[in-house]
Amino acid sequence: MANVNISMNEFLLLGFSDVPHLQSLLFVMFLMLYLIAFLGNLSIILVIWKDPHLHTPMYFFLRNLSIIDFCYSSDIAPQALVNFLSERKNISYLGCAAQFYFFVALGGTESFLLAVMAYDRYVAICNPLLYSVVMTKRLCILLLVASYLGGFINSFIQTVCAFQLSFCRSNEINHFFCDIPPLMKLSCTDTFINEILLSTLAGSVTLSSILVILLSYTYILSAILKIRSAEGRYKAFSTCASHFVCVTLFYGTVLFMYMRPKSSYSLNQDRVVAVIYTLVIPMLNPLIYSLRNQEVKRAMRKMKKKREQCKATEPKTCRIQF
Repeated sequence: MANVNISMNEFLLLGFSDVPHLQSLLFVMFLMLYLIAFLGNLSIILVIWKDPHLHTPMYFFLRNLSIIDFCYSSDIAPQALVNFLSERKNISYLGCAAQFYFFVALGGTESFLLAVMAYDRYVAICNPLLYSVVMTKRLCILLLVASYLGGFINSFIQTVCAFQLSFCRSNEINHFFCDIPPLMKLSCTDTFINEILLSTLAGSVTLSSILVILLSYTYILSAILKIRSAEGRYKAFSTCASHFVCVTLFYGTVLFMYMRPKSSYSLNQDRVVAVIYTLVIPMLNPLIYSLRNQEVKRAMRKMKKKREQCKATEPKTCRIQF
């Protein structure tokens, strides 16, 4: 009964407590990953917002991808950092539910948004003359709203499904955040129906997004191969290369983590993979887009130069303006 009462009020996130001698090192590593992700995504958001030349559908979606990654890493990292320095690594029941909700919602939204970005690249490469006619501002907003609605509604159902279970075996989550596999292990009721429903929902989001991406890239590849000049093929491919790398990283880790047999579950392996998709990928996405994209790099240099000039002439106004 004591376990039931405790578990209904709070959970203990064990995280990496099995390696106590590495807590300081892990804290520094998580902090560095989070800061790079935080600053990188914030830079992309500001650069696209400030530069009128980047106010196109492609960069509209990229800015929202950075907003999602910004929030995604911020949902997980702060709690993990606090726990590395705390003796008692607790999180409230509602806090755990909220963390799980936003984790699934933002992950689902990113999944849909990557599919939308693939469709955007398909229209740009396969129908360049009709691009401005098809990808109107209204359609871009509708696709974005649909991505957010799909992600957040799916997450609401998953959160209700997961947290209506009775947690009475223990209140110790053997992970560094509230994720579904370790939560299921704490339930003292049968989780079969819940697991089927959760797998169906997660699978529907992932597979539908992957299908759109695969179809888009099939047509994109076909169109690129028809281009006669090597320069033209390179230019066409470079417009979607960054997106393709981000898609591969995101879905590679998601499929490995959640679309595999339950018998192959390994705590140590899953914690490492979880670090990749909660911190490493949100850190890498802005780096991939800024390093490979000439327009983003040009806009960043322009913004930096403008800020330096502003500091030299009007430092007080500059602080307010930027």
